[in-house]
Amino acid sequence: MYLEVLSPGKTVFSGNIKLIKVPGTGGSFEVMNNHAPLISTLDEGKVKVEVDDSTTRLFNITGGVIQVVANKIILLAESISDSD
Repeated sequence: MYLEVLSPGKTVFSGNIKLIKVPGTGGSFEVMNNHAPLISTLDEGKVKVEVDDSTTRLFNITGGVIQVVANKIILLAESISDSD
């Protein structure tokens, strides 16, 4: 899967991933390879990205939107920072 994480004015992350876990408005959920198409709003919380090279990236977001279509994911965050 290919992921782009965008915030106003910049691309925060782009690359191939194994999994992403996000804080959906109706509860957190994960997206894995061949997931059904989806658009969802996101609440404030942590985003966990398992990258293809076996590393994990964590981000804090204040809300946003995620779109999943044909193994391409776009996450638009209102604001975002690396998590400790």
